[in-house]
Amino acid sequence: MLFEGTAWAQAASANPAEAPSFVQQLLTGPGPIMALVVAVMYFLVFRPQSKKAQEQAKMLSALKRNDEVVTTGGIIGRIQEVGDKVITLEVAPNVRLRVERSQIASMSSYKASAKKDDK
Repeated sequence: MLFEGTAWAQAASANPAEAPSFVQQLLTGPGPIMALVVAVMYFLVFRPQSKKAQEQAKMLSALKRNDEVVTTGGIIGRIQEVGDKVITLEVAPNVRLRVERSQIASMSSYKASAKKDDK
């Protein structure tokens, strides 16, 4: 507290430092950090998500009769009828379910194991 006035007086009497250039202000400001955060979010979140959505849309458009699929609810069935918005799945002999096309999660990976169990 005793030397506070002296410190201010010394700072005021010194030659004022040169103002930073416009480029220095841009590089040391919040802009580059925000650009880096946006770039990281794009490459780690948005880009993989859009690629996965494209692959899902491609898989849904390629569905055909007798494909085995898994629904988002976990039901495994064989496609019997394919419509624009509704797909009919056979989940057991003479048991059919109508499911919206968008609710098909993936192609079934259980087909090979089901054939081994039938033997």
